[in-house]
Amino acid sequence: MFAAAVVAGLWYLWFNLVSNLNRRNISTGWDFLQQRAGFGIAGTDFSPSQTVLDALIVGAKNTITVSVLGIALATVLGVVVGIARLSTNWLVRRVASLYVESLRNIPVLVIIVFWSAAVILTLPRIEDSIEWLDAIVLSNRGLWVPTVVGLDGVGAFWVTLAAGGVGALALAWWRTRRFEATGRPHHRLLWAVGVVVGVAAVGYVASGQPLVVSLPERTARSVTGGRVVSPEFTALLVGLVVYTASHIAEIVRGSIQAVPRGQTEAATAVGLSPFQRLRYVVLPQAFRIAIPPASNQFLNLTKNSSLAIVIGYPELMRVTRIAIGNGSPAPQSLALLMVVYLALSLTISAAANLANRRLQLAGQR
Repeated sequence: MFAAAVVAGLWYLWFNLVSNLNRRNISTGWDFLQQRAGFGIAGTDFSPSQTVLDALIVGAKNTITVSVLGIALATVLGVVVGIARLSTNWLVRRVASLYVESLRNIPVLVIIVFWSAAVILTLPRIEDSIEWLDAIVLSNRGLWVPTVVGLDGVGAFWVTLAAGGVGALALAWWRTRRFEATGRPHHRLLWAVGVVVGVAAVGYVASGQPLVVSLPERTARSVTGGRVVSPEFTALLVGLVVYTASHIAEIVRGSIQAVPRGQTEAATAVGLSPFQRLRYVVLPQAFRIAIPPASNQFLNLTKNSSLAIVIGYPELMRVTRIAIGNGSPAPQSLALLMVVYLALSLTISAAANLANRRLQLAGQR
């Protein structure tokens, strides 16, 4: 009876939606995705003549970019701050505590707006921009950094580099198995890096040096060359990272304290240094505890990226709102928006579950 009531309720909502759309002559199909977008997207090569679907793909790419970078940076910063909260140094411990207790109690939207309005937009104008080593230009319009430009033959170089990466993974696997069999130091990271660097150097020369470095050059009112990092992207990324890292730091601190004290005492008894105790004994066990709650913070960071609509960064939410304002039907557009966020969240959850399974002790479920 409950299932029948749910189905009946959903059917009523769907019928009501379709009836209202038909009464207002609004399309109930998905043909609008192939229509001309009629708007541009700042910071990209997107043309108004392209389709609405192309615009949504650009927005999805921007969302994925800021989410992936944000998760990586927030994880590193959160682990460092979490360890610092347990430091025996009074100053380091207090600074880490101040960071956590202040940032995690401020709404993330306020942090994002602060970085946008109070920090980045107050930087010098392009005419008075800050330059470092003739390679970096910083102004309130963004940050220009050197970038690598591909020439003829770059495809063959990337194929060679991919083959080197596969070879490095195979070599690291072999060195690991050798270590498990003989106990000799594996140095798998050094071997893998050496293979990648060697293959990259040979491939670069063999393919005719297909990569060149493009440096930014400032003119009177603009900058040419290099790659620009937009101020909106910077404000969003920094805001999400510093906020999410404050929560991850508490997760790491609690996970470290959850490791039985006897583990640390045993590591000290066999002569391990404080760094070795942390690296080989404490952190591997703490990460088993930290991954499930940390994955929730990864999901929050991804979903909080939609707050970029306030500062004008063209992520998926903002592009969808612009498309709706230009005539795209709102129900279908918002439904597609929710499906994309659901897919991103499920992907992150699947990756976290795989990592959690990988770190589980043998025999545990």
